[in-house]
Amino acid sequence: MRLSNFGLRRCHYVTAWGTEHLLVPDRDSAEGRRARLHRAHPALSRRIGTVSLTVLVVALVVLVAQLAEQVTGVPVVAERVGAFVAPVHLPAWCNVALTLVTLAAGTERALRLRYSRLLDGTAG
Repeated sequence: MRLSNFGLRRCHYVTAWGTEHLLVPDRDSAEGRRARLHRAHPALSRRIGTVSLTVLVVALVVLVAQLAEQVTGVPVVAERVGAFVAPVHLPAWCNVALTLVTLAAGTERALRLRYSRLLDGTAG
C-alpha cells in the first residue's frame, strides 16, 4: 500500500506467500461504474476526464483572481502591493454554478482511481 497526501496511491492484497493481487472496486460502486465506463467507452471516458480537468483549472484561475482582488482590496495590503482587479466578475448565481460543476468534476477525478502526481501530491 502506498499513500498520497489525499488517500491511497495504490493498494494490493498480498497473500501469506507474497503473491500480490491488485484490488479492484466493486462493480456496483461509483468507482466500479466509472471503471466500467472507461473500459466500455474509452474515448468518452477521456473526454469526460478532459472536461473535468478543464473545469477544475478554470475554477482555480477564477478563484485565485477573486481571492487576489479581495486581499488587495484591504487598504493596508493595497498600499504595499497595489490593488488587483480581477479580469472577470461573475454574478453570484454563476459562482454557485461554478462551485457545483467544480464539485462534480472533482468527484469524477476521484472516481477514476488514478494517482496523479500533479493533483494528488508527491508523498509516498
